[in-house]
Amino acid sequence: MIYFIVYLFLEVLVSVNISSYLGGLMTFFEILISAFIGIAILVNFRKTLKENLTAVSYSCMDLQQFQSLNLFTLFGAILLIIPGFLTDIIGLFMQFSVFTTMLVNRYHVKSSHCKPKFNQKNTQKDSDVIDVEIISDSNSTLVK
Repeated sequence: MIYFIVYLFLEVLVSVNISSYLGGLMTFFEILISAFIGIAILVNFRKTLKENLTAVSYSCMDLQQFQSLNLFTLFGAILLIIPGFLTDIIGLFMQFSVFTTMLVNRYHVKSSHCKPKFNQKNTQKDSDVIDVEIISDSNSTLVK
C-alpha cells in the first residue's frame, strides 16, 4: 500500500511538472500517442515472442530470461497505455532490450556464440563416395 502511495505521489509530481511545461493540448496528444504505441506493441507481441523463442532454441538465453523479457515487454506496453508521464517513461525503458537485458541478466553476460540445441544432419556421412561424371560419346559410329 505504501508503494502505491509513493508511486501516486511521484506520478503527480512528474505529470504536473511536464504538463505545465508542454501545455494541455500537447499533454493530451502525448497520452493518446503513448496509448496507441502500447496497443501496437501488444498487437505485435507475436513477433517479439517468436524472436525470443528462436533465441531460446539457439541457447542464446535460458527460460528464466525468456520469461522475464516477455513479461517486461507486456508490462511495459500496459504502462504505456495507462495515462501518466512516469508510467510512460518506465514503459519506454521496459521496451528497450538493452535495459531489460541488464535487469534480467544483472550484468551477467552470456556468451555470444549461440549454438542450436537440436542435432543437425551430418553433411559428411557420404565422405567415402566419389563423385564422377559420365560423358557419352556421341561421335561413335555403329558398325553394321
